[in-house]
Amino acid sequence: MNDLKDRVKNGIDATADKAKQATDAAANAADRSKSGFGSVIDTVKDGAQHAADAVTGNAEQAFDKAKDFVHDARDKASHLVHDARDVAVKAGDKVQKYAEDAYEATSEKVSDFGRELTNVVKKHPVPALLVGFGLGLLIGRSLKA
Repeated sequence: MNDLKDRVKNGIDATADKAKQATDAAANAADRSKSGFGSVIDTVKDGAQHAADAVTGNAEQAFDKAKDFVHDARDKASHLVHDARDVAVKAGDKVQKYAEDAYEATSEKVSDFGRELTNVVKKHPVPALLVGFGLGLLIGRSLKA
């Protein structure tokens, strides 16, 4: 019976050893696959990080270009406004000069006409008085009607 016990015990030990070896082999395989997947995961992580860095860099470049564009546009608009202001000031000065010239010319003509009329009335007072009386009658009748 001891012999049977020893055989059963040896069979159990052998089976336990084979189970232990299979468990160790499975653990080793799991470790290898874990390290293999770990390197794949690390590679994917690195690729994703690189892509994120590239997108961030492109976004920063786009933002910088947009900021430069807005700055340039603001400068150009400022220059255009300044130039338009200068043109408007020059045009205003010209209009003022033309108005002054027209006023002076008209003033001279009216003064000359007034002097001539005064001289005519002084030279011919009776006909001037009759003309004035006639014009008064005409204006009065036209306002009455």
